[in-house]
Amino acid sequence: MAVAVIGMFMSALNTSIVNGAMPAIEKEFNVGSEDAQWISIAYKMGLAAAVPASAWLGERLGLRRMYLIILLLFGVTSALCGMSTGLDSLIFFRILQAVPGALTPVTSIMILYRLVPRKKLGLAMSIYGLCVVSAPGNSSLLSGFMVEHLNWRWIFYFEVPISVLGIIVALAVLPSLPGQKNRGFDLPGFACIALGLCALMLALSKGQEWGWSSYKVLILFAIGVNALAVFVAVELGVREPLLDLRVWATRPFIVSLVLIDILFTVMQVVLGLVPQFLLQAQGLTPTYTGQVLLPLALVWMAMTPIAGHIYTKLGPRWPTAIGLLLTGSSTLLLSRVNIDLPRPELILFTCIWAAGLGLAFLPLMATALAVLPPELVNHGSTFRTIIQRVTSAFGLAVFTALVTTQQTQIMADRSVLLKGGGADADPRILQMQHHGPDGLLGLWQELQRQTATQAYSNVFLVVGAVALAGAVLALAYRWGKIPGTAS
Repeated sequence: MAVAVIGMFMSALNTSIVNGAMPAIEKEFNVGSEDAQWISIAYKMGLAAAVPASAWLGERLGLRRMYLIILLLFGVTSALCGMSTGLDSLIFFRILQAVPGALTPVTSIMILYRLVPRKKLGLAMSIYGLCVVSAPGNSSLLSGFMVEHLNWRWIFYFEVPISVLGIIVALAVLPSLPGQKNRGFDLPGFACIALGLCALMLALSKGQEWGWSSYKVLILFAIGVNALAVFVAVELGVREPLLDLRVWATRPFIVSLVLIDILFTVMQVVLGLVPQFLLQAQGLTPTYTGQVLLPLALVWMAMTPIAGHIYTKLGPRWPTAIGLLLTGSSTLLLSRVNIDLPRPELILFTCIWAAGLGLAFLPLMATALAVLPPELVNHGSTFRTIIQRVTSAFGLAVFTALVTTQQTQIMADRSVLLKGGGADADPRILQMQHHGPDGLLGLWQELQRQTATQAYSNVFLVVGAVALAGAVLALAYRWGKIPGTAS
């Protein structure tokens, strides 16, 4: 178990830890934020292209060999990212780093299902979930500390010794877990799904900048949808499909995926906006921001084994419904954010949010695979990872666009009110104007902080409602008997 989660920890960490280092990277390479965005976009596209092959590679190479290759790739690509001499090289190395990140989730899950008895799978998933949630929960603190006190390159360098340790322990502990040498590779199917997912990821990532109705975005969406449609047709006609579509005949698997997507979208939005609020609106340093979010991570981690125990006793319905209820309610509480919000109050809201997330996360992840026949678990895990990546990217794009739209509208409304309220006659503003444009900079910055905070508040309101809708679905659905639980 300890060996299997090392790679998963690095995979989950690599998805979010770079976000906090973006300003330092932009400064060192002398590039704008729009150019630096390609560091994350390239990583997402690399994940999208490599994930569909993970099930086949695990079956073909064997899980032990596959996992060792993943850990080796993590170490090499992390070192290369840290040694980047410019933005172009960093983007290229991030694409390479996405390959082990994409292959890890399915490989780790399959190792657990091959080695852990079904009766102890709930405990195994608790340990697995504890390690997975510790990565995004602590990424702000790790990133902030390294950027502020060391160098942004250390967010990559520190993964190298972890990879080496993982390889040494895996060589000593993991059994052979051989693969199937005669397993054929569905190249047409892989080409279609990789092209389709990359096109969708690029469209979702650049839609806000290029315009959702622009030709580039519409063409990318058309390519993505059509390529995925061709992929389905190819998979239905080949003898050895890349991904077995029979997983979609299992209704609890589909419901679990819907709820996982809701949970991950809420997680992405809240973990993206709360640090922005602390950094921009309240002016905290990256390290201090990470410290404020540390209780969130600790509560999230503490709830994971508790959720595993509840899941084995009661099944997925109650922990999922209660977890989404807590997550949705606390997100609605976060809609009360303002520039002067006391930090203890923010910590309380985020801790309740983390408790709900931790309570619902593991039962959904375990149920999505427990309801599948053993021969379809790797295919189900691959589909779960793909759907999770696409829908969370879609949700993040939609809510980011909503933040931008709200911020623009609120700024325009406040500007009109300011003008109508006699701003030109206000002696304080007149005194600022005497100093030229620089004299009004403070007023403009204050308005920016206030409008951004109000936009975050409005988005939290919508996201909270989405989470509460998920709680209703989890409670209303008839889950039936779930293998590995007492339900």
